[in-house]
Amino acid sequence: MTWKIDPAHSQIQFSVRHMMISNVRGRFEDFTGAVEFDEEDPARSSVEVQIEAASINTKEPQRDTHLRSPDFLDAEKFPQLRYKSRRVEMIDASHGRMIGDLTIRDLAREVVLDVEYAGKAKSPWGTVSAGFSATAKLSRKDWGLTYNSPLETGGFLVGDQVNISIELELIKQDGAAG
Repeated sequence: MTWKIDPAHSQIQFSVRHMMISNVRGRFEDFTGAVEFDEEDPARSSVEVQIEAASINTKEPQRDTHLRSPDFLDAEKFPQLRYKSRRVEMIDASHGRMIGDLTIRDLAREVVLDVEYAGKAKSPWGTVSAGFSATAKLSRKDWGLTYNSPLETGGFLVGDQVNISIELELIKQDGAAG
């Protein structure tokens, strides 16, 4: 069953250590995708998402410009990040692991998303929505994102581990209310 991502109620966020002492948080403002959610057998579900690299937003314009540059995402040369699932492993009725490939700068690497299904609800307008949360941790160096600056006090300016947090609200596309 095809479901559409509701962009008004969905987010793709990340956080990374800054100067070894704090976390910088950001998000991608523009993304689209196709979701095949099999309510009867969630392990048969699949996801394919395209994220506009230039839509990165950390609420600091100078940093965002740097993140779009060849030092990081190189958004002009590689305008999209992509995630395509390969399989889903169910843990219980509302938790699973989605294994797929994340492509950044034309390098695809396996990423495992820990997914929680929050359920579904019928809206006042007759549509049916389903909610999902997903998290992952990845090493930015796996995609060649190695820019950094050593700190006088030890460590580096930008941490290697990137924490991903995704909230998706999907709208059922078959027209059925159930």
